[in-house]
Amino acid sequence: MTRVLIVDDDELIRAGLRAILDAEPDLEVVGEAADGAEVVPAAIRLRPDVVLMDVRMPALDGIQATRLLLDRLDVPPRVLVVTTFENDEYVYEALGAGAAGFLLKRSRPQQIVDAVRVVARGDSLLFPAAVRRLASAYGAPDGRLPGAQLTEREGEVLRLMAEGLSNAEIAARLVLGLETVKTHVGNVLAKLGVRDRTQAVVVAYRSGFISP
Repeated sequence: MTRVLIVDDDELIRAGLRAILDAEPDLEVVGEAADGAEVVPAAIRLRPDVVLMDVRMPALDGIQATRLLLDRLDVPPRVLVVTTFENDEYVYEALGAGAAGFLLKRSRPQQIVDAVRVVARGDSLLFPAAVRRLASAYGAPDGRLPGAQLTEREGEVLRLMAEGLSNAEIAARLVLGLETVKTHVGNVLAKLGVRDRTQAVVVAYRSGFISP
């Protein structure tokens, strides 16, 4: 059973998401929060696997709340940002802060359910075209790729990650074994000093390693 915490300052949004998720046999909404300031205490108490996080909230926004979750919990939940606009610069910041992906509030119920399942199993939910637009709107690349330089193969893997490909799809594209791809992905994350694939892709865009 995947435990979900819903964080949104709109009570109607929270109620709608709860109804959608609680209708699934493998998903359970264990709590709600109306502001980012409530997230860490709620997560400590309820131990959710996934947090559906609104970006814009009055006291503490979803970006800061995401950072606090990842910093203060030994085993933090996966964060799925829920937003109204896919080109919202706050979404890009949230991805950089460690969110596993983002979802539009106008998404169909099945898309919301699928997204929760994707991030719950440890994958990232990226929409390549939307991330490119976000990166382009964010500003000029800073020209710096943190950490040690990537090998040619690791660079190829990072570019395919930015296209939204899974490890299995990358393995098929590069004609490599799945375990080899997992090793390359792990090396990319370590060299860039990031937690997951989403952050790696954001860093790649910010540095100019990948062009929007």
